[in-house]
Amino acid sequence: AADIDGAPGATRTVVLNRMEQEGSWDQDAEINFTRFFNSTPMAIAAIGKDGGIRRTNAPFQRMFGDVVESKGGIKSVSFTDLADESSREALKSAMKAAIAGQAKIAPVDVLVPGEEDLSARIYVSPVNVGDDGGKNNADEEDNQVLIHVLDMTEQRALEQQFAQGQKMQAVGQLAGGVAHDFNNVLTAIIGFSDLLLANHRPSDPSFQDIMNIKQNANRAASLVRQLLAFSRRQTLRPQILQLGDVLSDLRMLLGRLLGETVELEVKHGRDLWPVKADLSQFEQVIVNLAVNARDAMPDGGKLSIRTSNFPEEDFDDEVIYKGMPPADYVLIEVEDRGTGISEKVLEKIFEPFFSTKEVGKGTGLGLSTVYGIIKQTGGFIYPESEVGKGTLFRVFLPRHDEEEEFSEDSEEPAEEANAEDGDKKRDLTGNATLLLVEDEDAVRAFATRALMSRGYTVHEASSGVEALEVFEDEGPIFDLVISDVVMPEMDGPTLFTELRGQHPDLKFIFMSGYAEEAFAKNLPDPESQKFGFLPKPFSLKQLATTVKEILESPD
Repeated sequence: AADIDGAPGATRTVVLNRMEQEGSWDQDAEINFTRFFNSTPMAIAAIGKDGGIRRTNAPFQRMFGDVVESKGGIKSVSFTDLADESSREALKSAMKAAIAGQAKIAPVDVLVPGEEDLSARIYVSPVNVGDDGGKNNADEEDNQVLIHVLDMTEQRALEQQFAQGQKMQAVGQLAGGVAHDFNNVLTAIIGFSDLLLANHRPSDPSFQDIMNIKQNANRAASLVRQLLAFSRRQTLRPQILQLGDVLSDLRMLLGRLLGETVELEVKHGRDLWPVKADLSQFEQVIVNLAVNARDAMPDGGKLSIRTSNFPEEDFDDEVIYKGMPPADYVLIEVEDRGTGISEKVLEKIFEPFFSTKEVGKGTGLGLSTVYGIIKQTGGFIYPESEVGKGTLFRVFLPRHDEEEEFSEDSEEPAEEANAEDGDKKRDLTGNATLLLVEDEDAVRAFATRALMSRGYTVHEASSGVEALEVFEDEGPIFDLVISDVVMPEMDGPTLFTELRGQHPDLKFIFMSGYAEEAFAKNLPDPESQKFGFLPKPFSLKQLATTVKEILESPD
């Protein structure tokens, strides 16, 4: 240091020994690094030149615990042991690339061997030895590869669920398309059978043959309804049902289906609420569940069917029914004491074409059909099962509103009377002018002949565009238009919109193999649009009755 005049003065030197402090700092850094290393959600490991695992963090130990235990310790585990057989070659290639210093290496998706089904994605990267100026020790230099592992099990499950949903949707669309085309064929078969029956007396030798053709066509139509039920596109004919009465009527049929070795027990709840559902479809649900229960009890057993009210307030205690909004439901329980269903199988039972039965003993569409019917009815179904103890299916159907029940009940008997007695007492002939729009030649030919035989004047069109041309040529002479829904160039709903725009009071009937709701929602202002609906396949009598009713309706 210098004095005030600039002359050099006394100096003082302080020497500090920082060796202990530096050691303490390194130790703190190591502790912090270890905490960070073990707290990361990603499994990390350093791999040596020989493929052995040198260092791991806590998530790695948790993820590969079964592998480590099976090998007798981490020192006995090789990097190839982390993957299943099918993924080991890809993992070896990634390791070679990392040892060679390659920077960008595609991750490897593997299944982790062990008791649980774990999916993992392994990221492999090289370690840059010597970045610290050559201070690495021999062990650190042996760490040639670093791997980071992500647990992909949950994501894989979600991907599989999504893929399964897409598959079910695709198969549903396929089933619906096949059913639609098949319904056109069945409409022609049933229709021309009716035309033949009208010209034959019951005493004629051919009469019974024609009846057999028609009956088998109706059986085929029932199979088509199953396909449409799976795709949720079937035409439902909902009515007010008392499930106690329905199950009582079904009891004799179920008894024959179950056989002598299976005991059937039916218990009805008191004051059961009404539901609104398609009777034949609901019967199909119960029959399918009962037959599955019978097959699960090859040596006999007991099948219980129970009904009860499930009020909205019970939802506080029943938290297991996910996805079902709180409301009043009627509960139907179908329980067997059979072989039961494993968890893995239980997850797939509603998938299309999934069956645990032998080849030729099941299509795999039974429970898919059940699921589709219940969902389209607005209900829910939940299975529970334990291997060796049996299976329970719980079906929830929405309670029908009491006021709606009263108004609809007062109308339905008259409709049923018309359906049963109408053909005997009601005149189904007429002299109106109709326009029939149908792209299927056989269906159009049958419907034209059927309506002309009832006295109607019928003009034909094979598409919506042709129908508009007929309207322009003939003028507003038509009392009613009967149109298919799915047609090339211009479909039925578009034709409906065009004609109603020009002729607001024109009466209209849609024919379709799909459910009415499937296309009605595509109409502009569907609530105010009035039209008739005739589900395919239909008979001559159903066609004539529907036309007569629409023509006589005030709207």
